[in-house]
Amino acid sequence: MENTCPTPEAAAAFACLGHPGRLSVFRMLMRFAPQGVRPTEIAAALGLKPNTLSHHLADLTGCGLVTVTRQGRSLFYAVDLHKTESLIGYLALDLGRARPDLMPKALHEKANPMPDTPFNVLFICSGNSARSIFAEALLRDLGAGKFTAHSAGTRPGTAINPFALEVLGRNGHDTGGLRAKHLSEFQGPAAPQMEFVFTVCDTAAAEDCPPWPGQPITGHWGLPDPVKATGTEAERALVFAQTYGALRRRIAAFVDLPFATLDRLALQTRVDAIGALPEKA
Repeated sequence: MENTCPTPEAAAAFACLGHPGRLSVFRMLMRFAPQGVRPTEIAAALGLKPNTLSHHLADLTGCGLVTVTRQGRSLFYAVDLHKTESLIGYLALDLGRARPDLMPKALHEKANPMPDTPFNVLFICSGNSARSIFAEALLRDLGAGKFTAHSAGTRPGTAINPFALEVLGRNGHDTGGLRAKHLSEFQGPAAPQMEFVFTVCDTAAAEDCPPWPGQPITGHWGLPDPVKATGTEAERALVFAQTYGALRRRIAAFVDLPFATLDRLALQTRVDAIGALPEKA
């Protein structure tokens, strides 16, 4: 049967994920997929001791669910999406015998075509003071009416960063309606249903939040936090401008996608590719 694990491999993978600690690591890595994450970032997000995390990662790589690559001096761990697909295929097609009554309703919804525009798009970062605000303003102004842009923070401040407002104003964006918002504004029953949800910082991607209604396409477009930049005022302003430029390139690529001709799987692939674009041109 295509796209399914052999039974021994599936048994080993399920046994590996049967440990709560390994499952939490795998769930976090899935939120960053297909990108990789450094062990120090995983440990900080999940509150794990380094030696405990090391054992979990060794087990996950040993059963093939996670891969590891070296970039410079750093190791990056990432979900093996092909192996994960085959494991889910085994669960649904072999164990479940492809019975439609056993398939969650959300999977049927996800198979439906994308709705007509405008698409609701939400950008999330921790503070909602710079990166997600940049993305909201950019999509609003570059989207040609095809998108309704939103942004929120997992721990937002009370105001947008002054450097961010200066960059937006200098680039011709109206900042009058922008404000810092908590993620909870978009999680209630009266909130608009999202077609796309993007995290633009690693902290937000690592947050454990419930599934979004309607199963939107998700992506991680993480960038360093310009608010943490140090140096002179001019040096800090430059970091904000570079962050804006990186997001502008990603938003422009997103806006240019041929949405009418792409199914959800193809859109997800394109979204992942945009997230892998270099930070600097």
